[in-house]
Parts: sequence; structure tokens; C-alpha cells
Amino acid sequence: MPAGLGSRPEVVARLALVLIVFIACLASSGSWRIYSATWDEPEHLAAGIQLLDEGLYEYDTEHPPLARLFLAAGPYLAGARSYGTPPPDGTQEGKDILYGGDYEEYLMLARAGTLPFLALLLFSTWLWAQRLMPTRGAALTAVALVAGLPAILGHAALATLDIAATATMLLALYAMQQWLATARLRDALAFGLATGVAVATKFSAIPFLGLSLPAVVAMDWVNQRREQAARGAPGFASTHLPGLLMAVSAGIVLVLLVYTPRAPDAGGVEVRWDWAVDYLLQLRGWEHTLGVWFSHATWLPREFKDFLNGVIAVKAHNDAGHRSYLFGQMSPDGWWYFYLVALAVKTPIPLLVAAPFGLWGLARAGWRNRDGWAQAPLVLVTTILVFASTFSRINIGIRHVLILYPFLALCASYALWQAWQAARRLPQRRLAFAATAAIAAAVLWQFSVLWRAYPDYLPYFNETVRHPERVLVDSDLDWGQDLGRLEDRIAGLKVPELTLAYLGTVDFSREPLPPFRLLKLRQPVHGWVAISALARVSNPPGYAWLDAYQPLERVGKTIDLYYIP
Repeated sequence: MPAGLGSRPEVVARLALVLIVFIACLASSGSWRIYSATWDEPEHLAAGIQLLDEGLYEYDTEHPPLARLFLAAGPYLAGARSYGTPPPDGTQEGKDILYGGDYEEYLMLARAGTLPFLALLLFSTWLWAQRLMPTRGAALTAVALVAGLPAILGHAALATLDIAATATMLLALYAMQQWLATARLRDALAFGLATGVAVATKFSAIPFLGLSLPAVVAMDWVNQRREQAARGAPGFASTHLPGLLMAVSAGIVLVLLVYTPRAPDAGGVEVRWDWAVDYLLQLRGWEHTLGVWFSHATWLPREFKDFLNGVIAVKAHNDAGHRSYLFGQMSPDGWWYFYLVALAVKTPIPLLVAAPFGLWGLARAGWRNRDGWAQAPLVLVTTILVFASTFSRINIGIRHVLILYPFLALCASYALWQAWQAARRLPQRRLAFAATAAIAAAVLWQFSVLWRAYPDYLPYFNETVRHPERVLVDSDLDWGQDLGRLEDRIAGLKVPELTLAYLGTVDFSREPLPPFRLLKLRQPVHGWVAISALARVSNPPGYAWLDAYQPLERVGKTIDLYYIP
């Protein structure tokens, strides 16, 4: 074999990895032509198009611009341009962009901008798997488990930021662990750059990575203390402090560079900056006056002001809370157990069962061998889940903790490998055969979701949930994706007139609907009625009169269609 190509098993593993990525992208894109624009897609598209077209970034600055450029690149090259809708809400701008051209083409091109991040997510999982798994087969199994997760495939099909955030954070966590293991300056630089990319993709990377670093450092410190007791190894601070300074500097520079290519917009920047200072200080009297004076007297780069404004906007959103739904209840503050429930009902059961065993098994092996790589999944999963559960008041979907899934898949793969080896070592042939058959059946069950749920990966719930709308709805079941299906169905039924209750970001005046009216609260009607799950849970008492009737059918996974005589 020519030099540089690697051994035959390595080549086969790489080809298998490419095949897994291809299948995942193909499966994910299956919903492109089926789903209408979901709730967040128009605004993400508007922000990216504005930056490419006008050099401005004024829509929904709670999110940084990097991934939005990927989402907007395809539509922009196809002719999409800004319409100049006044900021800060870019939803109408996004709708004008979509409906102003070829709606389906623009939406598909925007969604295609997420696929590179899906590929990056699977590649980053492969990097972790090579460190943690005992064989290439187990490593590929871990990647395949991530590629077959409905929550991953469902959100990878949309022009949103959640898969991009998951991919870039996973890569940054890998780079962090690599630097901690080697203490090399080049690894510190890679960690800093990867962190900068993650922060420039979504601001949730700041707390997730910011808390993960001290958690893993503490883990390594314990290992170092044990190593010192055994062999007198050098202290952590003396080996890693220069690298930490380099990583922080590299991350800051990269984030500011992402905010740099902008047209002059001094007025808008200053308005947003003044708001951010006012909110951050939240003082009255001389303290507030002094803080405002100091913020204006101190020169700060425009890029830094833009960045900090976005971070503070996210903090303000979280402080105010977000109307969330769980188990039939609405709350502006969320629930500490929201993400635990979401993981329990949105994760295929085989992975849900296997992952905790693998998490514990890896951590135990890592503790025994003082191996930080093997201990890292337990530390990272615990840190991120505890933070999200205790701090976040924006409980609107499993999408906010997708970063947990690669680690759960890695641990599940490890548990499956351990179980497979144990089954093969059983002395009784029949018992060994039964055990291996059970493991194979569990794997088949896990991957059967790929064809059982296709193309509706977004609203997938596992077999423990018969009525998903009674558990979770917003972005986990209904994100406004089924309006196009409703239009096709009522066209087939030749519905002459429709009463509709639907929540989403579409322009009804430009949709191919028959004559329709919006369903008002507490006002029963007759004839054809359609109501989406998100609309229904937004005000259950207002639509309670519909409980006396049985829907003719459910359109897609989220819209009930009635005929009321």
C-alpha cells in the first residue's frame, strides 16, 4: 500500500465513516420538501442575508452570526436579498425573503447550510470515539448511534443553530481535553480557536464550555494528585497556565473577527450598547450615572460591543423566562426536571438504557487508570445537565441540550461492546447465543428508528409516550412544520372553507389555503376546522369545546383536522 494511506483497516474505517455521514445527511434531508418553515428559520435566514447583503447585523442579536452565514449563503447565491424591515425582529424580513423568491428553493438551500455542521458533529464524535473505544468497530458504532438519533437528524434538517452549536461545542470539548492531556501550546491554540468558533456559533457555548473547563480541570487535578503520590508528577498550574492564556486570547480574537466584516452602523451599535449597559447595571441614582459615564468614557471596539450586547440579550431573555409547556402545564420559568423528561421521552429506549451503564463503566475504568479521557464523559454530561436544569428558564426543547447526545452515544457504544464481549465469554453455548441475540436485537431496535420515523425525526417520541402532546410540544413535537401537509390534504379533500388555529411563522396571505378564518378562543364553529398542537396547548381552556369531537385525522404529526356538523 502506498505510504500515507494507512493500513487497510484504517482505510475501511474512514470509508465507513464517510458512508455514515452520507446516510445521515440523506436521511435528514428527507423532510426538506415536506416541512414548512419552522418557527425560527425565517429570522435566522433574515439575519444572515442582511449581513451578506448590507453588512449589517441587527436582527435577533441574541445569536452570533457565524452559523447564520452558512444558512444564508445558498439563498444569497440564488438571488435572495434584504428588504430592509426595521430591526430588531427579523421574522417579517425572513418571510419576505422566502416568499419574495422561490419559497421552496430558498428554504431548501438554507437548510442545506446545516449539513456541514452535521458532518462536523459526526467527525467530532469519531475523534472522541477513537480516544474512548477499544476497537474501530466500537468507534464506528458510536458515530452511527449519533447519526441515527431522531433529535439530531430532525434538527439537522432545519435552518437553525442547534446542530451547528452542538458540533462546534463537541469539537471544542475535544480540543480542551486534548490540551489538558498534553499541555502543548499548539493544542492550547487549537482549543482557543475551537472555542472561539463555538461561541461565535451560539452563546450557549459560553456557559457550557466555561463550566466544563473547571470541571475537567478539577478532575485532572485529582488525577494529578494521585499521580504525584505515585510518581511525583509536576503540578497542573505550572504546565497549563501559559496554554490557558494563549487559548483565551485566541478565542477572543476569533470571536471579534467574526463580528468584524460589517458596514458602518455607529448609531445602531450605540443604541444597543446603551441598552446593554442599562440592563447590566440595573441601578438607579448616582451608581447608574457613574456606570453609564464609564461605559462611554472607555473606548471599546465596536466588535466587542456587538458581542457583549448579544450575550446580555440572552441573559435578559433567560431572566425574563420563556413560556414553556410540560405535562399539560404552562410556566414562564420552566422546571428543573424539564431536560430530564425531554431526554427520557425523546431518546430511543435502547440508547436510554445502555448509556448510563457505559457512562459508569467508562468513568470507573478512567478512575482506575487515571485516564482523563475516560472520565470526561461523566464529568461533562453531569456539568452541562446540572447547569441547564438549574439555571435555564428557557425550556423550549431538547434542542438546547443536544450536546449531551454524542457522549450518551459514546457511552452506549462502550456498554454494547462490553456486553458483547461478556456474552461471547459465557461458557454455555445456548446462553451465549441468547445473550448475543438480545444485544443484536437491541441494536436493531435502536437503528430501526431510521426507517420507522422517517421523515418525521423532529416530532419523534419513544415508545413510552402514546400522546406526545400531553408531554412536550414546542420544537419537540410542533414547530409549525406541518402547514404544507395540511394544505395538500385539504386540497385533496376539496375543502371549500376552513377555520384554522395554527402557530408558526408563515404568511397566510401567501399560502395556498382555501378561504379561511382564524379560530377564536371560546367560540365554537361548524364546518372544517384544523388546529395545531402548539396552538392547542397555548390556551387549552379556549379550545376545550373541541374535546367533544373526534378529529377525522391527524395531518402530519401535529395538526388535527375536524369536520363539525
